Amino acid sequence: MPEGSASLTSRQQWQALARHQKDLENTQMRELFRKDPERASRFFITGGGLSLDYSRNRATDETFGKLTALARACGVPERIEAMFRGEAINITEKRPALHVALRDPGREPVLVGGEDITPEVRHTLDRMEAFVQDILNRRRTGRTGKVFTDVVSIGIGGSFLGPKLVSEALKPYWHEQLQPHYVANIDGTHIAEVLRRVNPETTLFLIQSKSFGTQETLENSKIARDWFLDNGGAHADIEKHFVAVTANTPEAISFGMAEDNIFPMWGWVGGRYSLWSAIGLPVALTIGMANFRALLQGAHEMDNHFRNTPLEQNLPVVMAMLGIWYSNFWGAETHAILPYDHYLRSLPAHLQQLDMESNGKRVTQQGEPLTYHSGPVIWGGVGANGQHAFHQLLHQGTRLIPADFIIPLKSHNPVASHHATLFANCLSQSRALMAGKTLQEATEELQKEGLSAADVEFLAPHKVIPGNKPSNTLLMDKATPETVGALIALYEHRTFVQGIIWDVDSFDQWGVELGKQLGKGILDRLTGETGEATGASDSSTDNLIRLFRNQSETGL
Repeated sequence: MPEGSASLTSRQQWQALARHQKDLENTQMRELFRKDPERASRFFITGGGLSLDYSRNRATDETFGKLTALARACGVPERIEAMFRGEAINITEKRPALHVALRDPGREPVLVGGEDITPEVRHTLDRMEAFVQDILNRRRTGRTGKVFTDVVSIGIGGSFLGPKLVSEALKPYWHEQLQPHYVANIDGTHIAEVLRRVNPETTLFLIQSKSFGTQETLENSKIARDWFLDNGGAHADIEKHFVAVTANTPEAISFGMAEDNIFPMWGWVGGRYSLWSAIGLPVALTIGMANFRALLQGAHEMDNHFRNTPLEQNLPVVMAMLGIWYSNFWGAETHAILPYDHYLRSLPAHLQQLDMESNGKRVTQQGEPLTYHSGPVIWGGVGANGQHAFHQLLHQGTRLIPADFIIPLKSHNPVASHHATLFANCLSQSRALMAGKTLQEATEELQKEGLSAADVEFLAPHKVIPGNKPSNTLLMDKATPETVGALIALYEHRTFVQGIIWDVDSFDQWGVELGKQLGKGILDRLTGETGEATGASDSSTDNLIRLFRNQSETGL
């Protein structure tokens, strides 16, 4: 295990990379491609049904050798094995991170506290399957005997982002019997808009909260319950329309749910990794349990690739080390996720939580302040739309922003030549980021347009595209349950490897907890439960609370 913040930057492998970056500082990728006709085929790897072209990076064979040496020195292979063995790699909470155990069809025993957890995982999947079959085969209906037509999943964070992403990504696999809806925001508009679109007689509600006390989820669940009761439902009917995924069974029962309607959550699965558990129930209801199991299988295939493939050919490791390369040696502060697939439009939002909640840390595992940057800001959007918006900054802005282009080779909706056009756009953007346009090229282009010498001289600098901007291209044959599962697992493992290098605990999130702690006291003051602030306040907060209360009291 790494010895702390100072030990990382003092490692000979780290220092060798710092010197190497200076050697490459003025190297152009254009020149690397010109000198090496085999570059694209050499920097191309596959695994888990995905392919990665990482040739458009400011890197050489020597670079990847040095990055791999750093990964080995930081114990990446050993930490990978530790995760799969179920060791307590979440050190601040003293528990394992075993999302990989949720998608292991081989039933390899995994011990937590001396007990094999795999039978419980299998049992929960079987319960999910029986529940889904009862709903889809109309054996389980609403209070008036009508079949369910809508499922409303109420959760936040990992209980919301992952399932929503997968539901959208696998829209071609919907059986159309159930329409999924997701509610997360505590802004009352969110749930109000959803409830306006559904029928209380034919709506199933899934309450997704490990503690069954998360403020946003609990408040939205109460609104849903009240709406159900106000629209013909009785308290005895709640158990027919409400289901929970939680670790707090007593609270769910107190809410009105039958014990048979409560699915488990486990402490050894973090929220942002919980998609693969019963938190994925809205996905299973939408695409069917066979497709949900295929999603798990795809993720498992990526797990096998990650665990068993040499670092040099390992997709998550290569992508992780490139992230280290740009974040820590080139000064990149952000990373763009650019899916060229409408169905994958929510991928950037999911990866924001996955990466930034995991590696947005300021101390090492030993509690020492970091002397280097950890996780970058993750952002992005649907690629083709972004070309007419933020891609301008990628091409001509002053910041270095590595990007991941993600696109399937085949479309579920082959309309005319749309997919060929989309694919051409994806390739042209990554090509433009790499190659750019020189001043000479811009000048010659304007001269061919017949502009005057003065206009050419004025306009040419504005048309220069620096190029030499790095990117990866991730390919899949088509967005299927298997490839979507592999894609999400790929980024999970990429995040984990970067956390290993930075020596942070990628599986806790104490920064999230502070806002929750402060929020309760502020809410009590806003609603009049308590009076003036104690010492744990400030003049800005006090003034804003007064403004809110004055507005509430006057009704203006």
